[in-house]
Amino acid sequence: MHGVVVLFAVMAITLAIGVPIGVSLALSMYALLLVQPVTTSAFIAQSMYTGVASFTMLALPFFVLAGGIMDTGGISKRIVQVADSMIGNVTGGLGVVTVIACMFFGAISGSAPATVAAIGAIMIPSMIINGYDKAYATGLVAVAGSLGVVVPPSYPMVIYGVTNNVSISALFMAGIGPALVVGGVLILFNYFYCKKRGLKGSGQKFQLKRFLRAVWNAKAALLMPVIILGGIYSGIFTATEAAVVSVVYGIFVGVFIYKEISPDKVLSLFKDNVAFIGGMMFTFAPAAALGSVFSYLGVQKAISGFFLSISTNPYVVLIFIFVILSIAGMFIQTTPCTIILSPILLAIAQSVGINPVHFGVIMTLALCIAFVTPPVASNLFVAMTMTGLSMNKLVKVAWPLIVALFICLLICGFIPQISLFILDIFGVPY
Repeated sequence: MHGVVVLFAVMAITLAIGVPIGVSLALSMYALLLVQPVTTSAFIAQSMYTGVASFTMLALPFFVLAGGIMDTGGISKRIVQVADSMIGNVTGGLGVVTVIACMFFGAISGSAPATVAAIGAIMIPSMIINGYDKAYATGLVAVAGSLGVVVPPSYPMVIYGVTNNVSISALFMAGIGPALVVGGVLILFNYFYCKKRGLKGSGQKFQLKRFLRAVWNAKAALLMPVIILGGIYSGIFTATEAAVVSVVYGIFVGVFIYKEISPDKVLSLFKDNVAFIGGMMFTFAPAAALGSVFSYLGVQKAISGFFLSISTNPYVVLIFIFVILSIAGMFIQTTPCTIILSPILLAIAQSVGINPVHFGVIMTLALCIAFVTPPVASNLFVAMTMTGLSMNKLVKVAWPLIVALFICLLICGFIPQISLFILDIFGVPY
C-alpha cells in the first residue's frame, strides 16, 4: 500500500512541476522500488524496450508523417472545394462545409490540431467574410477539428490498440459510425445557429458540372482514404503497411501531382517527425513498463473492485469512466492519457461486459473532447494562434458545441451498435 502511495505521489509531483511525462513515469517506478521492491530494475528496463519494440507501433510515426505531408501538399483546399460545390448553398452552408471538410481531412491526417490548422486557414476567413461571427467561426473549426482523431485512421486509436492488444483495423472500422454521429450533430447545431441569425448559403446553387469538376481536381486527395482504409478492410495490407503506403502516396501527390511541396520540404517534415515521435516513444516506453508494475501491484483489480462496489450497471460505470477521462483530458495530453489510463479503464469496462473495440472508440471520442476543454486544449490554442482571439472569448462561444460533443459521447457510449454495426456487416470478429 505504501508503495502505491509513493508511486502516485512522485508521479503527481513531478508532473505538476513540469517534468517530462516519460521521465515522471520512470522516476515514480524507481521510487516505488526503493520502498516496495515488487520487481527489479532489469525487468522495468526490459518492459520499456518491449513496450515499443512492436511492428504495429510502426504505424504511429508513419500516420503522423502522412498527416504532415498532406497538410502541406495542397490537399485541404481541394477538399474544401469539393464540400463547397456539394453543400455551399444551404442555410449555414459554410459551416456545413467546414464540418464535412474536417471529416475528409481527418480521414487523411489522423490529427485534430493538423485538421484545425489546415481547414481553419481556409474556412475561418471565408466564414467571416460571409457574415459569421469571428468567435463562432473559430470555435466551430476548433470543435469540428476534433473529428481528426475520430475519423479513421486515427493515431490515438493506434496507441490504444498497441497498448491493449486490440485490433487496429477493427478500431478503424468501428470509428466510422461515431464519426458520422459527431459530424451530423455538429451540422445540425450549425444549421439552427445560422437559421436563427439569418446566415444563408453561398448563393451559388448546386451544379453537377461544378461538383464533378471539383471532384476531378481533388481526385488524388479523395483517393487517399480509399486506398488506406480500403486496403486495410479488404485485407490487402495491415494498418502498419497502410501507414507506409499513405506516406509514399502522400509524397507522390504533393510533389508530382499538386506540386505544392518540394523534396526539401519533405525532408524537413521527416526531421520534424523524428523529434515528435522520439518524444512520444520516450513517453510510451515507461508507460508500457508502468502497466506491468500496475499488474504486480494489483492496481487494475483494486480500481475495478472499487467501481463495481458502487455499481455493476454498465451505463453507470460508463458515466464514471467518462467523468474520469474528461477531467484527465483537461490536464494530460491524449497520448499519455491513453497509455496510462486505458489498461486500467478497459479492465473496468470489460468487467461489466463492454467490448474492447467499442471501448477504444468511445475512449478516443472522450479524449477528442479534451482537445477543446482548457487548460490543455490543443485545438483551441491552434485556433487562437490563427485568429488572435482570447481563450475566454473562444470558450464562451464554443461551449454549446462542446456540450454537443458530450451528447455524442453519451449516444455512442450507450448504443454500442453505432460502433460495432459495420464490423457485423463485414463479419469482422471483435
